[in-house]
Amino acid sequence: MPAADCESGLSPADVTGAGATNGNPGHWRSYYRHMLLLAYQSCGVVYGDLSTSPLYVYKSTFIIGSLRRFQDEEIVFGVFSLVFWTLTLIPLLKYVFIVLAADDNGEGGTFALYSLLVRHAKFSLMPNQEAADEELTSYYRPGYAPQETPILTALRHFLENHRKSRTFLLVTVLFGASLVIGDGVLTPAMSVLSSFSGLQVHSTALTSGEVEILSCTVLVCLFMLQHWGTHRVAFLFAPVVIIWLLLLGALGVYNIVVWNPRVLRALSPYYLVRDRGHVAFVGLIYPCLVLQYMGQAAFLSKSPHCDIHFVFFESIPTGIFWPVLVIATLAAIVGSQAVISATFSIVRQCTALGCFPRVKIVHTSRRIHGQIYSPEINWILMLTCIAVTIGLRDTTLIGNAYGMACAGVMLVTTLLMALVIVFVWQYSCLVAALFLVVFGVVEAVYLSAALMKVPQGGWLPLVLSLVFVAVMYVWHYGTRRKHQFDVQNKVSLKWIHALGPSLGIVRVPGIGIIYSELATGVPAIFSHFVTNLPAFHQVLVFICVKAVPVPHVRDEERHLVGRIGPREFRMYRCVVRHGYKDVLAEDTDFENDLVLRIAEFVQMEAGCDQRCSISDDGAIGIVEVEGRMAVVPRPSDLARTGLLMREPGEEESVVARAAAAGKPDLLLNSMQTMHEAESPGFATRRRVRFEVANEHTDPRVKEELSALVEAKHAGVAYIMGHSYIKARKSSSLFKKFAINVAYAFLRKNCRGPGVAINIPHISLIEVGMIYYV
Repeated sequence: MPAADCESGLSPADVTGAGATNGNPGHWRSYYRHMLLLAYQSCGVVYGDLSTSPLYVYKSTFIIGSLRRFQDEEIVFGVFSLVFWTLTLIPLLKYVFIVLAADDNGEGGTFALYSLLVRHAKFSLMPNQEAADEELTSYYRPGYAPQETPILTALRHFLENHRKSRTFLLVTVLFGASLVIGDGVLTPAMSVLSSFSGLQVHSTALTSGEVEILSCTVLVCLFMLQHWGTHRVAFLFAPVVIIWLLLLGALGVYNIVVWNPRVLRALSPYYLVRDRGHVAFVGLIYPCLVLQYMGQAAFLSKSPHCDIHFVFFESIPTGIFWPVLVIATLAAIVGSQAVISATFSIVRQCTALGCFPRVKIVHTSRRIHGQIYSPEINWILMLTCIAVTIGLRDTTLIGNAYGMACAGVMLVTTLLMALVIVFVWQYSCLVAALFLVVFGVVEAVYLSAALMKVPQGGWLPLVLSLVFVAVMYVWHYGTRRKHQFDVQNKVSLKWIHALGPSLGIVRVPGIGIIYSELATGVPAIFSHFVTNLPAFHQVLVFICVKAVPVPHVRDEERHLVGRIGPREFRMYRCVVRHGYKDVLAEDTDFENDLVLRIAEFVQMEAGCDQRCSISDDGAIGIVEVEGRMAVVPRPSDLARTGLLMREPGEEESVVARAAAAGKPDLLLNSMQTMHEAESPGFATRRRVRFEVANEHTDPRVKEELSALVEAKHAGVAYIMGHSYIKARKSSSLFKKFAINVAYAFLRKNCRGPGVAINIPHISLIEVGMIYYV
């Protein structure tokens, strides 16, 4: 049975953006409206895939293997019983009532379960994680308090201290994610081809090749619709799926009554043995699917000579055949949309957690958070899907591949869920073992059956998964080795101290923003700057944009600000944290926000007692001067920053500001004006001027703020260091291929590092270095 809907990274938040509410009656009414909207849209986006399964399940069951002959009523009833109890045990009991309870702050999917594990136990292989991240509000499950038992302690010790076990866990997660991505290829091909095959029931002149052409045409149109966004597609198609589900239920009742009411007896597990969260699912989808499968079983039990290839369409009364065919085709398109949206979501999660090359992510809704579209992934899926449709042609072969993908994903989820039960929910290992046995054994049986069909199409998801796992692991491996080199070769603070406040070079007016992938310490590329550049800016800010293993980071917790070295060095650090579901939007007011945050940090630091300061993890403690970091939200009260901010007059042009900063060259000014006008986002940048308030009592604070304001008025330059890694000559052949060939190819053909601002071209300095790892 299809399980990709429940496995995907698609969440209720992606569909409606509904959030928590408070005790206000108006808020509760809004909350219930959001809940109804969620149930409505989930029919179109989340469960569309599952609702189209009646098009091909019985066909795939009876057309291959020992069940080809379905003249025996007992065999038909046994197959239906198997379908019924599978629907009951896995989608209903396991996913709706258990797995969905393990959501990661409203997010679901393979990576959401992995994210929960790496936060509640030290299983992560992600680089650049800090103790300060654990202070985020959404980091731990509400009410979580570590509880240790001898068995739990031994299990935790084994997984945390054996790198191979953590690597195996990561590869397992990547394999599950790859199967979901592969499902994004197989489901559209399977659903659309199955629906159009119904045309051959009443149009015998229609050839299989013509059905394939029609299917490919619809698939191309479907993928071209993706840039509209999930919310538009959900509103467009949700009514189709609701009508489709009601029609399935009605047809099922009709077939039960007309053909064989005794099929109701197959609800008993007797036939199964003899034959070997979401409101929408419980209230609508589950009963409609059960009725439809029951109706098809009743029809089959009394129609031994029907064409099993078109069993669903054969069971439709002649008078309503064409309306049902149209709705079935539309429902198949919706089912395809469900897994395409899920693929976008899971690719974004993989990218944010450093397990997938960077691709373009477009936020398709301004009102609803989490609805995205990726052009590169969309076209890759489209081309692969069309290739599968044309290459395999037969829905039976595609169904075998689809079954392999679903069985694999379900088993991966069961393994991860067993660990969540122990380490996150903190239940006993016996409960986790019971869950693993009950569901793992059932899914292992399905997987073994799917493995028997590897020669008949089951090989396809394995090949696709191996390709995606290889891409993701190579990218993760290269990223991790690069970060390890950066950590091991950080610039020593003693070396910086020895240079003095001038850093051994001329400090010129202005702010230099240096992008680094290190959240702590000074990157090695900085020493390259100092030794090769004749001058540097009087204020230096090291910016690190990093992902943390939570779905969303609250705006007030996003920025960590601190200083590097003594006060007179004028060197600061700002860490911008985002979750794996956050979309980095373009911040046109970034420079002004940065100045305000640094100013507030200076005030916070001065307000602390001389014997205490803000430590790296955001807590108060006794530390040295350097290394101070604090969570600094965007100041809502300028009085806390010690600065005054005013909008410049209309007569104050770029040339006038440049002249005030000591740049009298009119040619340079005109060139700067031209380049700024051509730079992306320059017109939307907010132009303000800062002044230092007069009520400062600490002369050191006033001096530091004055230097900061002076530097801001002089101008801001952005320095981006591009470091490339190569394997050492003594490295193994595998490492040389992984780093020098595979990782280099992926890095060359992926998007550049994502930053949250639009950088004017005239203000950007890019420097490259090669690291040998």
